[in-house]
Amino acid sequence: MNPIKDFAQMTAYLQSFSCRKRVVVVCPNDPHTQYAVLRALEEGIAEFLLITNPQYASQVERIKNQHPAHVDVLVVPTPDEAAVLAVQIVREGKADVLMKGLINTDNLLHAVLNKETGILPRGEVLTHVTVAHVPTYPKLLIFSDAAVIPRPTLAQFKAIVRYTAEAAHSCGVEEPRIALLHCSEKINEKFPHTLDYAVLKECAIQGEFGRVQMDGPMDVKTACDIHSGNIKGMSSPVVGNADILIFPNIESGNTFYKTITLFAHADMAGMLRGPICPVVVTSRSDSSISKYYSLVLACLSENHKTQTSVNHENICY
Repeated sequence: MNPIKDFAQMTAYLQSFSCRKRVVVVCPNDPHTQYAVLRALEEGIAEFLLITNPQYASQVERIKNQHPAHVDVLVVPTPDEAAVLAVQIVREGKADVLMKGLINTDNLLHAVLNKETGILPRGEVLTHVTVAHVPTYPKLLIFSDAAVIPRPTLAQFKAIVRYTAEAAHSCGVEEPRIALLHCSEKINEKFPHTLDYAVLKECAIQGEFGRVQMDGPMDVKTACDIHSGNIKGMSSPVVGNADILIFPNIESGNTFYKTITLFAHADMAGMLRGPICPVVVTSRSDSSISKYYSLVLACLSENHKTQTSVNHENICY
């Protein structure tokens, strides 16, 4: 598989499998969510279980009427009940992806993170993974965490690296290059995350994250622009060629997310990882197309997990 360069290629790759992923959507009552659902149906990459409330039932039924073979609709009294039911469906193995519609994120996460009935396994880390297509960068750029973890601990950094590396692998990048970001290239005890970076690099050398190249601390420009690295005399497979950016805190990650969206016109996709399936929870300011791309990314992630499992089962020992 050649590395995927943009979201059109991502969609085409999913179409090549002719196998729709099962997506359960909580309250698909808004135009952005309905656009994403309808486009995924038309592209043939997903089938849907749409859980809605009585006041929106008629408009959601119209989606089913357009694609009766690939859409089911359930009507429940409230958004909170829709979230609980969707999580139950995932727990029962009846859906591959969970998607947020017109429901408050906190309400959805209350169901996702419930210790008794939720879908975050004990000991797993909830984090947000973003994939961006920046027109001026020659490949997809993956980064985290821009939405969930305020200041990652070492254990959380390890989970973030693991999930971003998996996202890169699902996009066909066999050995992703991971940049650990900071405002300079020096490890400094005044910035505890740089001390964690030193540990992460040793873990990478020991193979804890699989096939990856990792370096840092470095700034974003050094990670993505070889000329900047040359000026600084830095030599590394990561410098100027990063596939993954690991941000030290949510402020820097979120600022980067919003900046490249506004000023670089980047196409964006994001998903929550840690739960037993990807969870599509987009920003309130994200566009309809971003919501669709996020759905594509989540389906790709589950497709990669399925393919990897099949490949492992076919290995003869």
